[in-house]
Amino acid sequence: MYDFDHSLFLALNFDGGPTVDRIMFAISGTAMWIPLYLLILWMIWRRGGWRDTLLFLGAMVGAIVLSDMVCGMFKGTGLIGDLLPGFQPRWRPMFTPELEGLAITPDSLYVIRQTGMAGDWAVHVPVKAVAGYYGTVSAHAATIVALAVLSCAAIRRRWFTTLMVASTLAICYSRIYLGKHFPMDLFWGALVGGALGYIAWLGFKRFRVAKRE
Repeated sequence: MYDFDHSLFLALNFDGGPTVDRIMFAISGTAMWIPLYLLILWMIWRRGGWRDTLLFLGAMVGAIVLSDMVCGMFKGTGLIGDLLPGFQPRWRPMFTPELEGLAITPDSLYVIRQTGMAGDWAVHVPVKAVAGYYGTVSAHAATIVALAVLSCAAIRRRWFTTLMVASTLAICYSRIYLGKHFPMDLFWGALVGGALGYIAWLGFKRFRVAKRE
């Protein structure tokens, strides 16, 4: 499985130059998505008023925060380590020596990446992207999928679903481009986000109906 994951990552990761780097940093960030969040809340308000908007906002924040927290559990040896003694957090692609054909430790590669050392690297990693040791499970994938599942279920418009799918794919790909995550990191994150987004939708639907009765 790791061999396939490594190969798929290397096929998707490339050096697009400074312009593409800036675009991917923007996509991977938060600021450019604020209009999307406002659009979602506006559409909920238009369909159900302020009461539904506040309920939805609570469900959205809960799903996103929980998604981030669950993913964070896999990036250390805390709760997950206690439940699964054999579990080892997975290093980010940028710190995976096997991808570069190097017989060094991930910690050593981390130091090299921080220096921005020029070389014929197999993995493209913008210097500003060098941060955080572990990539499994992807919190970016989890949070955007949670938001997509919740908002698409609540709004139910084909064009909006297309927009959310495109946004989700763009964010997930930006993480591969920046050397932050393997495809499987994103897959597991999507599963976490999908489950929590659906639970948030069920909660939103239940309380919305209860409020109207």
